[in-house]
Amino acid sequence: MSAPARPVERTAVRRLPELAVDERVRLDDLLEEALVAHVGIVDLHGPVVLPMACARDGDTLLVHGSTGSRLVRALADGAATCTTVTVLDGAIYARSAFSSSMRYRSAVVYGAYRPAPDQLHALHVLTEHLLPGRWEELRAPTAKEMAGTLVLAVALEEWSLKVSDGWPEDEPADLDTPVWAGVLPCRTVWGEPRDAPDLVQPRPAPSPAVLTR
Repeated sequence: MSAPARPVERTAVRRLPELAVDERVRLDDLLEEALVAHVGIVDLHGPVVLPMACARDGDTLLVHGSTGSRLVRALADGAATCTTVTVLDGAIYARSAFSSSMRYRSAVVYGAYRPAPDQLHALHVLTEHLLPGRWEELRAPTAKEMAGTLVLAVALEEWSLKVSDGWPEDEPADLDTPVWAGVLPCRTVWGEPRDAPDLVQPRPAPSPAVLTR
């Protein structure tokens, strides 16, 4: 397992530092659950942030996009980036709007992306993370499809992680307010599969339980 995040200047958690977590295994747990990362760069047109499908592959974070994308090309050229990944775990209902909050796990990763050295392997990792068990069912990607897709990787070396898992922290004077207080848990669940209109003949559909993280 890699070493914890180094306490360098830009990864130091200044707002609510008591929520900072430096255990790499906790970062890995978040990335194993998350499906979307928000990748930000500054290019000639100004700041740009895009949501991108993501997956962890060992000590790297993978994202992918079209080779025709301006952002993807900038990332492939080594542009400095800031990537965020967040999972919402619940709403904290306090006795005032000011004290109400969210339970969450949120990571910030700094570094430059590079094209993954083994594009087919990286695409396999991404596909299996997003659609577990699907890779073996599908035909192999064509040369044209591979040419139009680029999987990028950034090293998980410079990062910070915040975890909010607490309870309402109300002012003593608010404790007698006649409203409910507590936590409303939140999680992503998958619904029942719906067949595509052009499905030629019935096929077994994925189980929502397989996809639920």
